[in-house]
Amino acid sequence: MNDAVPVQSDLVARARTYAQALLPGVAMETGEPALEHADGARIVLQAIGADEQAQACAYLSQAATQLAKPEEQLEKAFGPDMARLAIENRKLVDLLRFTRTAADRSAAQQAAHRQELVRRLLLAFSQDLRVVLLRLASRLQSLRWFAASGGTPWAEFTQESLQVYAPLANRLGLWPIKSELEDLAFRWAEPAAYARIRDWLAQRASEREALVAEAEVTVREALAAQGIQARISGRGKHVHSIWRKMQGKSLALDKVMDLLAMRVIVDTVDTCYAVLSIVHHLWTPLASEYDDYIARPKQNGYQSLHTVVRGPGALPIEIQIRTQAMHDHAEGGVAAHWAYKEAGAAGYKGVSATSRFDAKITLARQLLALGRELGTGADKALASPFDDHVYVLTPQARIVELEVGATAVDFAYALHSELGHRCRGARVDGTLVPLNTPLRSGQTVEIIAAKQGGPSRDWLNPELGFLHSPRARSKVRAWFNALELEQTLAHGRAQVEKLLHREGRGGMSLQELATGLGLRSPEQLFERAGGEALPLRQIEQFLRGHEAAQNEPGLAVKAPKASQRPGGVLVVGVDSLLTQIAKCCKPAPPDPIRGFVTRGRGVSVHRADCPNARNLELQHPERVIPVTWGSRGDGVYAVDLVVEAADRQGLLRDISEVFSKEKINVIGVQTQSRGESAHMLFTVELPGLERLPAALHLLREVRGVRRASRR
Repeated sequence: MNDAVPVQSDLVARARTYAQALLPGVAMETGEPALEHADGARIVLQAIGADEQAQACAYLSQAATQLAKPEEQLEKAFGPDMARLAIENRKLVDLLRFTRTAADRSAAQQAAHRQELVRRLLLAFSQDLRVVLLRLASRLQSLRWFAASGGTPWAEFTQESLQVYAPLANRLGLWPIKSELEDLAFRWAEPAAYARIRDWLAQRASEREALVAEAEVTVREALAAQGIQARISGRGKHVHSIWRKMQGKSLALDKVMDLLAMRVIVDTVDTCYAVLSIVHHLWTPLASEYDDYIARPKQNGYQSLHTVVRGPGALPIEIQIRTQAMHDHAEGGVAAHWAYKEAGAAGYKGVSATSRFDAKITLARQLLALGRELGTGADKALASPFDDHVYVLTPQARIVELEVGATAVDFAYALHSELGHRCRGARVDGTLVPLNTPLRSGQTVEIIAAKQGGPSRDWLNPELGFLHSPRARSKVRAWFNALELEQTLAHGRAQVEKLLHREGRGGMSLQELATGLGLRSPEQLFERAGGEALPLRQIEQFLRGHEAAQNEPGLAVKAPKASQRPGGVLVVGVDSLLTQIAKCCKPAPPDPIRGFVTRGRGVSVHRADCPNARNLELQHPERVIPVTWGSRGDGVYAVDLVVEAADRQGLLRDISEVFSKEKINVIGVQTQSRGESAHMLFTVELPGLERLPAALHLLREVRGVRRASRR
């Protein structure tokens, strides 16, 4: 195959001329001359109905290996679509070579899983299914070259052809490619078995062909006599298919009953059984070889009547009888014929073809058929139905499946939670990238991890794009929840133990104390005390008794004298008394306020409508003290704002712009997504509440915001 190889279009001819100038003397990894290989691959592509762009790229993919800037140079010469198709094909070649050399061959139990992932990778790598056709055509041409030249491919090449490429062609409905790939690879994978079956078939080839033709004529005449219209086709099984039948059913070669086979397709189910009766009347059936998959469909939905009869010459011949709908379902539907054949030697039952991935395989078939029907226009690229996942590699060539949009942090958590927590950087194809960079199929990702530590809170900010996977986000949230709980427990334990020692009760059982306060365990006591859900005063009351707490001296309000504190709160009746703003309600001028005398922390100032303040007043009215706002000076006050909105990209950015425009300082943000809703709590600093209504109004004007209010 050289210059004399005919081409069918100016595009293909131009691509060949372009490659020919770059490829003299260039050989491939297999030893094939690169241009000769491209010629052969182009012929395969033409035979299966691939468009002219795909045929041209058989040449451009080889030419790309000899270009300094292949994508840029090919785009200039042939346009961006052709350049992309050729370059993605080259990337896939390099990727599969890497997985072939780097994979751990000792992990035999992972072989089947890896093979399936490689098949998916072939389809997911590009958004153009023609890349897959290029790979199939290239592999078939290489096997043809080894057969013609008398060479021997290496074992991994042969196994990859059998375990990856042939099943892939089968799934895509490319039956002639699948059969030829299997037979060519099988001759080197099992040379003795191949030679035995080939020679056995060759000795009987003319006899088999004549018998099949005779049987076809006999059945056609018998059906016509009964007024039955049918499509009848005879076939002989290819070498690898015979070997798989022998292995799957533990049969000797002369016991394989369907070396000769015939398929009869009719209009209705009733006609199927009528044909079966006629066939059994013509020849003697073998009772043990009859299967009614119409009445009892296979688990994958496959339906057909199978029978084996002693046909012409008393040789066994398998006859399959089905309707056109059953045939279409078996050959191209979700429950396709490959589903049980690919189960392997131990298969033929219990294999389901109803998974989401298998449904996408059916879509791939439909897209390929549609592409052939529509023609070969340059704008008819076939979009892949496998574009909702990406498949990336670890440095050890393990393939990891992620959702589209996943980042290196998602990748780290997919490998191990601890690796995710300690992730600090990532190299993609050897280059350092930001952790929020979306990954693409085929990339190799290496995680740079700290020896210890945890995740960043920034990872939970959807605007920053560090995490795409809900599973990874839940792991980060769980880590911070556990950390906060640990800190709360430690703080609560310290407070409780300090109080016990101060009250002279250091030897008291913590379980007894928790039970006396109506709690289940000391841990629950520490959690409630550390989170300020259980006031220490309540624990103190339990320890002293309610009456002792009421009679405690030194807290009575005496002189009607006023003192202005530096914090802006005027405490009436007590001079130089420490004041603090209550965290539960965060009062700010001009809120109505009231004070509550605490032990050791001065006066806690609450909003007048604060539920905690009302409860304290009911329990300890003697501790309530009048307070009012003094002059504010340059003081600022923390205020909590609650925003509820429909979750969307850019929501946090738009809200932040409102605060920036109003010159409001944000000192804390908490966000939580529930379904399609976002719940946000902002803590801002204000000199007073006068500017708050305008800010809340602007927040409510932000697209998607349903509620904005002070907490």
